[in-house]
Amino acid sequence: MDIQFTEEQELLRSSVQRLLRDQYDFETRRKIVATEEGWSRKHWSAFAEMGLLAAPFSEASGGLGGGPLSTMIVMHEFGRHLVVEPFFETVVLAGGLIESVGTDAQREELLPAIMGGEAIWALAWTESKSRYDLNNVATTAKRTGDTYVLNGAKAAVIGAPWADKLIVSARTLGGPRDNAGVSLFIVDRQSAGLHLQSFKTIDGRRAAEITLKDVTVPAGSLLGAEGKGVAVLEACRDRAIAALCAEATGAMDVLNSATLEYTKTRKQFGVALGTFQVLQHRMVDMFIALQEATSLSQHLNLTVAEGDQRVSKLASGAKSKIGEAARFVGEQAIQLHGGMGMSDELNIGHYFKRILSINIQFGDPTYHLLRYARAA
Repeated sequence: MDIQFTEEQELLRSSVQRLLRDQYDFETRRKIVATEEGWSRKHWSAFAEMGLLAAPFSEASGGLGGGPLSTMIVMHEFGRHLVVEPFFETVVLAGGLIESVGTDAQREELLPAIMGGEAIWALAWTESKSRYDLNNVATTAKRTGDTYVLNGAKAAVIGAPWADKLIVSARTLGGPRDNAGVSLFIVDRQSAGLHLQSFKTIDGRRAAEITLKDVTVPAGSLLGAEGKGVAVLEACRDRAIAALCAEATGAMDVLNSATLEYTKTRKQFGVALGTFQVLQHRMVDMFIALQEATSLSQHLNLTVAEGDQRVSKLASGAKSKIGEAARFVGEQAIQLHGGMGMSDELNIGHYFKRILSINIQFGDPTYHLLRYARAA
């Protein structure tokens, strides 16, 4: 599949490319990651001014109406430059949830701050023993009058150290693995009883282990219908996978280009590496993997945009296929660069680390292969 972008979509893509090319090269990114905060508020403001944070939201919500295809364009370019700013966590995950199931009042209050770059969000749904099961939730939320009291813990919440607000899944009814009974709550990160233990991830981002002890939130912080959170998170997962697949293809694109250029210039036994037939075969395999992944990513994002009911199965197939392809491309790029491929000074290893992180977000390739098989 090769999507023919509209004039507006081409303008968005060229604008993002120009901004990142001029202001977000690899050395700039290294400096950003090395700072105490680990991300750049200056660049985040630039993304907001350009309209990137508003692009996916509908015009009815105050956005630009670009939908999933605009998310795909932005995420692909962000993948090419290893952007660490929390577009995925804030706009795709939290913003998507608020727009899809939030009340009119919640959308009017919360979305403008997201689109304007004034608020950072994170989604806290994973727990230490849940693996990738959205319904395996031990965190509880007890209703007391006009409030809910949350107790439990969330694991590896990406972007939480930067966030102003969290969306937390908690069980309001039923057993630990029941599909019914999981609800979503908006929680202020500075809430009494909420503790974050922050850490750096292998791809240069920041995450946190979160503990909630008698954290009280008003009943108006309930996001969506009480007890229906699993279905909401499943739809969110499909959107998330589509965005992550687009980011992965962006990273693969750079790995292919950098490796091809290296094999043309690096000489061994007096001749360029690219003249060896066995290495040419590897490069061809890498190119084919990229083309297949790009086509599948576009197909998935187009399916999400159309609201097709079969999107969940396709999302699992794409996550598995693209995850394996991205890992293959990353491994070949490192091998063809030799020892330099794993050095911190070269960007190749950083792209590979990001691919590994993408592969385990919302389910690794093996998990989704089994999920795809069960849905057949």
